[in-house]
Amino acid sequence: MSDPATYGFKTVLHPVTDLAKAKAVYAALLGTDPQTDSPYYVGFDVAGQHIGLVPGGGPQGMTSPVAYWHVPDIEASLAAVTAAGAVVAEPVRDVGRGRLVATFTDVDGNVLGLIQDQ
Repeated sequence: MSDPATYGFKTVLHPVTDLAKAKAVYAALLGTDPQTDSPYYVGFDVAGQHIGLVPGGGPQGMTSPVAYWHVPDIEASLAAVTAAGAVVAEPVRDVGRGRLVATFTDVDGNVLGLIQDQ
């Protein structure tokens, strides 16, 4: 297992209405082309951070950016936050290549995400 000190908010996904225009803006801001570039997702990796652009908010219907906390055990982390009062928004699912994601809302309705790479 990786060092727990390497976990944290490393991924932020942004819903966008025009993927091509958003990609151009983020490429200019970040000074690099995207590492992932598809019709349903564009991702930039810069300085240990991952910035993702999701057209139309994706299947999860994002309406604002969502920060994802990287964790070693997504099921345990989701159980801990729900026991503390959070509500599951999107249960754990595999998004490919061994990556598991889930989202929850905190007690004020803010959406946060969890990511576990296997």
